[in-house]
Amino acid sequence: MKRHAIILCLAASVPATAFAAKTIDWTTRITVSPAGGHVMGNPAAPAKVVEYISYTCSHCAHFVMEGAPQLKEGWVKTGKASVEVRNAVRDRYDLTAALLARCGGPSRFYGSHAALFANQSAWMPQIEAYEAANSAPPAGKAPSVILQDIGRKTGLYTLMAKRGFTPKQLDSCVADPAAMKVVTGMTNDAWKNVKISGTPGFTLNGKLLTGVSTWEALRATLPGGSN
Repeated sequence: MKRHAIILCLAASVPATAFAAKTIDWTTRITVSPAGGHVMGNPAAPAKVVEYISYTCSHCAHFVMEGAPQLKEGWVKTGKASVEVRNAVRDRYDLTAALLARCGGPSRFYGSHAALFANQSAWMPQIEAYEAANSAPPAGKAPSVILQDIGRKTGLYTLMAKRGFTPKQLDSCVADPAAMKVVTGMTNDAWKNVKISGTPGFTLNGKLLTGVSTWEALRATLPGGSN
């Protein structure tokens, strides 16, 4: 009886919160959708956001720097929403960046995605200079060779090297036919089937959000976002 009483006493002295289920941080769950986009969050979230982006888009960079952290902290982390990033490629430079963002697999995607946008003001001038000198792609060269040249000469490889990738790894990512197929497939779907009008574009639970291209506008469509 005495031992039983001690156990009860110890149990009573432990806060009830110690026995509560651990809260899940859904921002740590990254999966790849059937379309090839990268999904962050609760797969059963009541609000499923798909974000269509172009890496050469300044409005996309503004959204990722201003709105994405708030979306992540206020909705994705708690399981109220999931967000999926898909490509809506606009040019060969955007395609190069999209392929580089996929280097390292799903676990490294969002870090590279954020880094590309955070440093857009550094590599975009180099792209403009490259375009001025190479407005027409060189004849007879494979597309992967052209994209590799872009990566090396516009600062994109330099940026990814800071994230721990070697030139050999980056060349392989840019020349990956499977990744190319996924990115071009998402792009065609975005422009031709979903019919986004520009980037960034958004769908919520499968419905295109017409006229929504800023964090303020997207927030108003989310559960509790208009409060």
